[in-house]
Amino acid sequence: MKMLLDENLSRRLVPFLQHDFPESNQVVLLGMKGATDKEVWQRAKAEGYVIVTRDADFQELSLVWGQPPKVIRLKTANQTRAATLKLLILKAAPNKKKVVTDKVSEIAASSLNLDEAAKSKLLGRLRADPVLNKELGR
Repeated sequence: MKMLLDENLSRRLVPFLQHDFPESNQVVLLGMKGATDKEVWQRAKAEGYVIVTRDADFQELSLVWGQPPKVIRLKTANQTRAATLKLLILKAAPNKKKVVTDKVSEIAASSLNLDEAAKSKLLGRLRADPVLNKELGR
């Protein structure tokens, strides 16, 4: 499955989705900033994307126009990129819990603008944290 993230989802999620959802993209990265819902719908349909969004517009369009494309609507309040990534991967690929944990840790570390040595040290600590591992069922 390849996902097309709506403008209301961060384009910074795309690199972290590539392993599990190759060829996934985001509307702005495709040069469609400010595109209408109909234009995004047509592009997703033509290129085989699943639309991922926070708003109800695409869900309503799917009731009128049918599928394809499929629509995943995230009914969550604004949350961190790491939490959104975790939600997307766990819901679409529930057997990937360890991969998700590592990716969430990677996002957390990269958002701190650390050098590679400090980032590596932080990732090691996050992966070894007993509280985090208990919460994630590892």
